[in-house]
Amino acid sequence: MSNSVDHPLSSSLEQQIQRITSAIHDACTTAQRAPDTVQLLAVTKTHPIETIQAAYALGLRRFGENYVQEGVDKIIALHRLIPDNQAIWHFIGPLQSNKTRSIAEHFAWVHGIDRLKIAQRLSEQRPVHLPSLNVLIQVNISDESSKSGCTPDSALELALQIIDLPHLTLRGLMSIPEAIDPDADETIQCAPFVAMAQLHANIKAHLPHDAASVFDTLSMGMSDDYQHAIAAGSTLVRIGSALFGRRPAPIQTRPHDIPHA
Repeated sequence: MSNSVDHPLSSSLEQQIQRITSAIHDACTTAQRAPDTVQLLAVTKTHPIETIQAAYALGLRRFGENYVQEGVDKIIALHRLIPDNQAIWHFIGPLQSNKTRSIAEHFAWVHGIDRLKIAQRLSEQRPVHLPSLNVLIQVNISDESSKSGCTPDSALELALQIIDLPHLTLRGLMSIPEAIDPDADETIQCAPFVAMAQLHANIKAHLPHDAASVFDTLSMGMSDDYQHAIAAGSTLVRIGSALFGRRPAPIQTRPHDIPHA
């Protein structure tokens, strides 16, 4: 089955992908980093399966979803449309104990672990026939009461607990820093990202060799601030609106509503 798709979105989306990848390349060059050290994660929450199919046809492979059922439905739908697809699905939303099974069974990456209980449930519920689930610890680097994430001081202890769990591979850290005035000094805008990079390096230095060798991911930076995140050392930027435009209202895409292709 062909992966190509003739979709009216494709032309504009192709331009946006080229613009973002070029901007990532430029940010890496400015930071004296190799462009291939930063991966693009396309955040597709609330966007329809047709958008994801078009993005896949244009070469995107990493997709991030915030809502469990919507994400699972899209994973199933894309497999129906492109049975041999190589999409890598990241769950980037808040984690609830009653939703961990669906996440463990369908996603390849989980970004938001902030407590041991959630990690334990994901480990227990990961099907044994699937590769280990790649997980990131979410750190509330700006100490915002409205956001999830462990404190920077507790991140190392949580990391040491997670690496002992079967069926999980601790890959690094994730953060959503507080929004900063875009007119502020660049040093101020980069500060939370620099703090995350320093925390990542510190934790990596305290992990056993085997765990440290795969602790290679720093997920930070979104549509409005990814250049600053790259300058500080981000390896994975989560881009949604800059790729797909303003998000539509939340949807619940059901697999049986997706036509076969």
